[in-house]
Amino acid sequence: MQHPAFEEVSFYQHQDDDTFKKKIKKTTILLSVITIIELAIGLIIYNIHKGEHPNDTLILMFKGLVCILTLAKAFYIVSVFMHLGDEIRNFIMTIVVPLLLFIWFIAAFLWDGNSYKNLRNNYDKDFKERTTPASHHSTIVPGVKPGEAELKK
Repeated sequence: MQHPAFEEVSFYQHQDDDTFKKKIKKTTILLSVITIIELAIGLIIYNIHKGEHPNDTLILMFKGLVCILTLAKAFYIVSVFMHLGDEIRNFIMTIVVPLLLFIWFIAAFLWDGNSYKNLRNNYDKDFKERTTPASHHSTIVPGVKPGEAELKK
């Protein structure tokens, strides 16, 4: 006999095997369809980049759509396969709030890194010369064909 203080806190309803298998199958099919849509969008983005005049607004819109679909997949994985959707609200918040803080943490580091890169490129004029290999520096003399300058020396 189990003591009442140690009973399970979860509101998870224990379902029979058929209902649970149907739920898992439905979720798996949904995740597969979302993944196929993401791959199709990735191919569209790739083909837009290959074109002569890529539309940055369209690419940004497709990338945003991929992010939304990825978040939807993460929601379904956590909700169904990890059974978080069946838990009480306080436990769900205990998991979700630190996750949102982690996402903010990543965004802040990306923003700071981009700011550093832009400032370095604007205020350090010699940066390009120090970081570009010597073979890429321009040694073209106007009016002289490449290779003739070495022959005249």
